[in-house]
Amino acid sequence: MVHERAGQPAQPSDLADIARLVTAYYALHPDPGQPGQRVAFGTSGHRGSALNTAFNEDHILATSQAICEYRAARGVDGPLYLGADTHALSEPARVSALEVFAANGVRVLIDSRDGYTPTPAVSHAILTYNRGRTTGLADGVVVTPSHNPPVDGGFKYNPPDGGPAGSEATSWIQDRANVLIAGGLKEVDRIPYERALGADTTGRHDFLAAYVEDLGSVVDLDAIRNAGVRIGADPLGGASVAYWGEIADRHRLDLTVVNPLVDPAWRFMTLDWDGKIRMDCSSPYAMASLIANRNAYDLSTGNDADSDRHGIVTPDGGLMNPNHYLAVAISYLYGNRPGWSASTGVGKTMVSSSMIDRVVAGLGRRLVEVPVGFKWFVPGLLDGSIGFGGEESAGASFLRRDGSVWTTDKDGLILALLAAEITAVTGVTPSVIYQGLASRYGDPAYARVDAPATREEKAVLAGLSAGQVTADTLAGEPIVEVLTAAPGNGAPLGGLKVVTESAWFAARPSGTEDVYKIYAESFLGPGHLAQVQEEARTVVSAALGG
Repeated sequence: MVHERAGQPAQPSDLADIARLVTAYYALHPDPGQPGQRVAFGTSGHRGSALNTAFNEDHILATSQAICEYRAARGVDGPLYLGADTHALSEPARVSALEVFAANGVRVLIDSRDGYTPTPAVSHAILTYNRGRTTGLADGVVVTPSHNPPVDGGFKYNPPDGGPAGSEATSWIQDRANVLIAGGLKEVDRIPYERALGADTTGRHDFLAAYVEDLGSVVDLDAIRNAGVRIGADPLGGASVAYWGEIADRHRLDLTVVNPLVDPAWRFMTLDWDGKIRMDCSSPYAMASLIANRNAYDLSTGNDADSDRHGIVTPDGGLMNPNHYLAVAISYLYGNRPGWSASTGVGKTMVSSSMIDRVVAGLGRRLVEVPVGFKWFVPGLLDGSIGFGGEESAGASFLRRDGSVWTTDKDGLILALLAAEITAVTGVTPSVIYQGLASRYGDPAYARVDAPATREEKAVLAGLSAGQVTADTLAGEPIVEVLTAAPGNGAPLGGLKVVTESAWFAARPSGTEDVYKIYAESFLGPGHLAQVQEEARTVVSAALGG
């Protein structure tokens, strides 16, 4: 249910008490016996709030020590790039991490401008350093809960491949961190912050300059400049705040930073669908201010707090549905990157729109469908076998113009700039291009809903086999495929996907709530989509033994 004030400006009563939040980071200590207070790495690291003892100094000290031990055990002895976003808990956590890294003799490179660091800038730094190396490889940590509310903190490890750590690494790190917490942090090495900052092993890196100067290798900035595309870029109070101004100046673009403010309470935001402050640039409620002002620019863009997500607003279409923009980006890139190999495939997650499947087929390209999580695109982006990898939640990255790797983590800045390139080169907005794709391939209706599920039911759902689905039709159409493993790499989906000629649904358990998520799409319209959603619940319930 949408909150009555969704899309309206935040009021003083909506704002977090930042002093109380930071105090809780230091003052509260987790109980290892409480599952909600343990270190738990999801698809994008450990996240939680200090107020409910889910993201506190103990968690970060233990996780940082675990990362030191993990990288030492695997021979990762190059520099560790350390970045942080604008959340209130990010700076305290960055300080705690540096104290542990320095005590363990890890060479850490922090921002030379003492600024905020987008996730893609850390991935870019890791890959740039490791290019041509086989030993002494770098890795990184980004302190960010991404688009989460102001009271949350997050801590993410990126190994030498530059992308989100895989399950082997995250399981090892979280398990070791929880052992350290249970042991009272006795095995954690730590030195005071001033000593850590002045340690021989602590160095500086200009993340901003290195990233911004290299942008022309991945996006056609000359085309944007020559066409005079007027861009309004809103960092939404996030880590890209200094980057957009530098991009405008260095590359001489007609680009205005719509909101240059940083505020840990995010008092300038409009409320998201549930009445919370959330920097979700794919939400029309969080992006309400930019949408209302969409006619001021040829193109407006938004990013979340660590800039790994993108939101695209056009004068003629408003905020683009993330699936729609992914389809447009793929259609454009594979027709305008002559430096890419003809064998370069297209990566999508199992819950992204089938419009992408049809666009890819029309391009004559190979589709690589993987489970949810950007980590699954990392190998393909790294070796160039995937040119573009995207998620329905508005996160994506793609190769440089010469076909080599750019980042292996999501990059909201280049996706925003790509929208400007598309406008410059084609003369129309991405919204207009999507309408052309819909005319050619059909106009699907897509939605995600949640359904209640116990912890036991979620475990069963995650381990389903195709044979446990007994239905042979879905919303009046024969079921042509039941998937529990991804076609692109054979990895378990952690749920199931049921496909017909005109529709599909996917069901997977939530990692944080007692619900399972149903993603569904139909090329036969909203009415048929509702029927698919209703029958999806019946199919899942039967498979769960209900």
